Amino acid sequence: MTGRSAPPVLPPALRACLGLVALLATLVVVVIGVLYAGHSQPGEVDAWIVAPTADSVRPPWRNVALVTDFWGEPAGAAMLVLAAVTGCLLLRRPRAAVLVVAGAGLTVGTTTLVKSLVGRTIHGPDNLSYPSGHTAFATALALAVALLATGLLGLGRTAGTALVLGAALVAGAAMGWAQVALSAHYPTDVLGGWCTALAMVPTTAWLIDRTADRHARRTADAGQREAH
Repeated sequence: MTGRSAPPVLPPALRACLGLVALLATLVVVVIGVLYAGHSQPGEVDAWIVAPTADSVRPPWRNVALVTDFWGEPAGAAMLVLAAVTGCLLLRRPRAAVLVVAGAGLTVGTTTLVKSLVGRTIHGPDNLSYPSGHTAFATALALAVALLATGLLGLGRTAGTALVLGAALVAGAAMGWAQVALSAHYPTDVLGGWCTALAMVPTTAWLIDRTADRHARRTADAGQREAH
């Protein structure tokens, strides 16, 4: 699956740019987490954007928000991941399939860990809110699919970066809007979830390529030794 013929999941032209994005995103996650650690009320930025203590939308937009939210729930998320993995395998992009699963899984796992460390809550002490796991998942999946598309289309640094970050922005904004509209998260929770995905997915993609390339080299070396 991860031999020498398998194309990289993180295009070389995008590595430096997305590496910088991942670094900056990590910084944002940490800064917001420190600022709102232990808080149970909206910050100034949150209150300025929307009052997050009551539903901010009514039907029919509330129904749109509920449908969007479903795709971040376990059942909806599993369906999306399965569809994405199937597409990657049909396109013979095994590394992309690994990224869909590992990238989304590690991103959501990171949000869970950060939530317990930060301890920010909404609507009661049992509802940890920072960062938004739904937003992180949607962004992570969009990043993985966009990286796949970039490789398939052979896009260069500018076009590839625009596609990847554009997809992350659209997916993150859509899911983030639903979370704020349903009063499940503060706006800064959404930003934290978005940045968590921007930090985790490029890093995971780089690790997948590095591990796969190393395995391919070892397999090739072993084959040469056997031939001699």
